[in-house]
Formats: sequence, structure tokens, C-alpha cells
Amino acid sequence: MPKARRKGGAPVDPADPEAALEAGLKLLVRREHAAPELARKLAERGFERDAVDAALERARELDYLNETRYAESMARHRVGQGYGEQRIRAELAHNGIDGDTVSLAIEALEVDWVEQARGQLERHFRHPPAAREDEARMLRHLAGRGFPGDVAHRALAAWKDEAP
Repeated sequence: MPKARRKGGAPVDPADPEAALEAGLKLLVRREHAAPELARKLAERGFERDAVDAALERARELDYLNETRYAESMARHRVGQGYGEQRIRAELAHNGIDGDTVSLAIEALEVDWVEQARGQLERHFRHPPAAREDEARMLRHLAGRGFPGDVAHRALAAWKDEAP
């Protein structure tokens, strides 16, 4: 296990919750984190489990660590990258976010998922499908990005209908 150190290499007490909190805050300044992810990173930096747990609890009390804010931020980011609802839900669940929080974050997006999928098709493929094989490839692409079949089919149909 690596030794816990401050910037510049000065060692810190791996059992010190304040030092773990300080290290955690430096990570949270860059971006929101889920609690399990932050705990893993602090452990990788050499902090003991009790210090990490105390630091996470204090970060929650100070509202520096907020699962709802993390879920909303991550969901917005993934939508911006062209991902679908299923992929976003799965990623948030994988990161330890409870189902109710995930659902609230998804609802807060107010995304038209068919339009999102259609936009993804346009960005990735540029032209509507010319053959059935092209359609199948496009549908697989959308499925891999987390769009359910019905949304993918509707997006593809809408794109084909708009094509000249």
C-alpha cells in the first residue's frame, strides 16, 4: 500500500481523517465524485479505511460530497457525449448511486431521447442508411450507446423521413 503524502512528498498520517478530507477535497475541486469512487482514490493514496470513512462523512456534512449532484452532473455529461438513458442509468448504478437518485437525475435532464439518438446517428454516420445492412449497423451502434430498441427505431425512421 502506498504511503499517504502531501504535495511535495511530505508524508501524512494515513490514519488522520483531516488529511484524508484534505486529499478528498482536492479531488472534489476538479469534479464531482461518487462516494465509492472517492473512497477508492483515497485508499489508493494510502489512507486507512477509518480515516477515509470519517473524511467521507465530513465531506457529506459540509455538502462537498453529494450523490444527487454527482448523478446530475454525470448524467448531463454523458448526454452531451451522445449516450442514451440505459447506458447512463447503468453507469450511475455501477458507480454506487441508488435507483431513486438515478431516476431523479435522468428526469431532471428533460431529454427527448429519440432526438438524442437521431443526433447521435447524424454525428456518427452523416448520411441516412442506403440499405438494410446499414440500418442494422446503425441500430447496433445506438444499442451500444444505451438507447432502447424502440427509441433507436423511431430515431432511425425520423432521420430517414427527413432525408431528401
